[in-house]
Amino acid sequence: MGEFVKVLKKSDLPENSCKQTEIGGKGLAVMVCNIKGAYHAMDATCPHMGGPLGEGDLDGNVVACPWHGWTFDVMTGNCLIRPGVKQSVYAVKTEGDDILVSL
Repeated sequence: MGEFVKVLKKSDLPENSCKQTEIGGKGLAVMVCNIKGAYHAMDATCPHMGGPLGEGDLDGNVVACPWHGWTFDVMTGNCLIRPGVKQSVYAVKTEGDDILVSL
């Protein structure tokens, strides 16, 4: 596992929501989701046309890209409409009110 980087506060991410953020200085866009109090992180750039997955609608553990509707399981990174396509997922931990993602 790589270093953990603070990305958000728990208070920034209500339950059953997701938010896209950039890891400072790393040029990496990630989306962080709070699914029933458990945090998950995934690459936020849709492989189809580069859409911002973190701005998509979250339904359970599935996010839909707002540009063209490609859907992904945020826990595994698997694309639900294109088998074999997978987003990178990242380890997440919390410290106090901070959410940290491993690179």
